Amino acid sequence: MRILYFARLREAFGAYEDIMLPQGVTDAGGLVALLEARGGKWHDELAKPFRLAVNRQMAGLDAAVNNGDEVAIFPPVTGG
Repeated sequence: MRILYFARLREAFGAYEDIMLPQGVTDAGGLVALLEARGGKWHDELAKPFRLAVNRQMAGLDAAVNNGDEVAIFPPVTGG
């Protein structure tokens, strides 16, 4: 699985990382929990609002994820 990070998350984590999902992680919520469990900046940054896309489709935490998917995590966009 490739995880892409954008904006403040890219600054904190880098542009992307490739991981293998452990057995039992089947949805985006489980993936986020796995990343948050790293602690430190991972916990701090993922506690703030963010959006997800799985395979370039906007998704919620209940979206199914599999090895081989592309998941993008990014802050919500604001404008004015």
